[in-house]
Amino acid sequence: MTLPMFADDATMLPKIHPSQKLRARVAATLDARGGDFLSEPVAELELGFDGIPGDFHAGPTRSSGGREPWYPRGTEIRNERQISIVAADELALAAAKMGIDRIEPGWIGANLVIEGIPLLSMLPPRTQLFFEGGVTLRIDGDNAPCRIAGAAIAKNYPEMDETALALAFVPAARRRRGVVAWVEKPGRISAGEALSVRIWEQWIYPAG
Repeated sequence: MTLPMFADDATMLPKIHPSQKLRARVAATLDARGGDFLSEPVAELELGFDGIPGDFHAGPTRSSGGREPWYPRGTEIRNERQISIVAADELALAAAKMGIDRIEPGWIGANLVIEGIPLLSMLPPRTQLFFEGGVTLRIDGDNAPCRIAGAAIAKNYPEMDETALALAFVPAARRRRGVVAWVEKPGRISAGEALSVRIWEQWIYPAG
C-alpha cells in the first residue's frame, strides 16, 4: 500500500523509536601511515575535516570501489569512510567463528576501538559520537567485511589455509566489523577518553 505523503492518522505511520544517549570509552587509537590500510596503535589522533592527516583513508574524497557498483570503479566521490571504528567484543566473536584466537584491530585498519556500546556495528547512520576532548564524529553506516581485510588477518596465521581464512572473515564479521564515520568537528582524540553517543530517533520506511 502506498501511504499518503502527509498522513493524518498516526496509526498509518511506521513505529518511531525515540532517540537515545549512551556513554562509552575509547579503548585504543590507531592510524595507518604505512602506505596501506593496516594501522598501528598511537597515544592520540589529530583529526581535521579531511580525517586523520597522513592516514590511508584521509581526504575529502575517495575513489569508488566494489561497495559502490552504481559508479564505474575509481569514480571520485565524497569520503564518508574517514574513520574506522570497531569493538573488541565483536572482533572476538568474529575470531571465534573463524576458528582463530583473536583479530587485532590494526589488522583490519581500525582507527578507534570503542568499549561500552552494545552491538556497536548496528549503530544507525546519522549517529553522532561526542568525545570529551571536543571531537564529533558522525557515523555513515556499518563497515561491510571484505576478503582484503580477511587476507590481512590470514597472514598472521601462517599455519592455516590463507585463502579459506580470508574468505571466512566475510560471513564471520558480517555486522561485527564496526562502522565508518566522518569528521563533523575536528580536534584530538586520546586513548582512554570518554565519549557520549547520540542515536537519533529511528523508523523503518514502509515499502510502497
